[in-house]
Amino acid sequence: MYVRSARLDDLPALRDIERAAGQPFREIGMPEIAEDEPPSLEVLAGYQRVGRAWVALDPSGGLVGYLIAEPVDGNLHIEQVSVDPRWARRRIGRRLIEHLAEHARAAGVPALTLTTFADVPWNAPYYRRCGFAVLDDEALTPGLRSICEEEAVRGLTRWPRVCMRRGL
Repeated sequence: MYVRSARLDDLPALRDIERAAGQPFREIGMPEIAEDEPPSLEVLAGYQRVGRAWVALDPSGGLVGYLIAEPVDGNLHIEQVSVDPRWARRRIGRRLIEHLAEHARAAGVPALTLTTFADVPWNAPYYRRCGFAVLDDEALTPGLRSICEEEAVRGLTRWPRVCMRRGL
């Protein structure tokens, strides 16, 4: 498995990975998440252009996962990490997160953050195993609070959500 920076010609495949990664949500009663459209090519190009999009490749060079991140209050916030379900349980998501952590450490960034579903097994419980801890409301930075408010407007808080942080 290999992780590298995303290229412009990778971006359509990232949308396909996102759609595939959403399908398991249908099986646990969250069809709205499964049907949610992935980020547009323009949005993905923005992450790619500033060097905050990475892809995981299988041994033959096929794209099997991706991660995009943005700076939020001095940390790097994982906006999305997705792995094609055909490649699940092979530590690809963790590999992408560790790649971001190395990138962040080298840049002097103190932590990674993310928001996720609290009760979905491949969300908050998974991120705990990757070293993230749930933040209580008092620990939310202004940027994280803003992200949570935006998620509420989008209807994501219909299911319990949490903010998480991993110090570097």
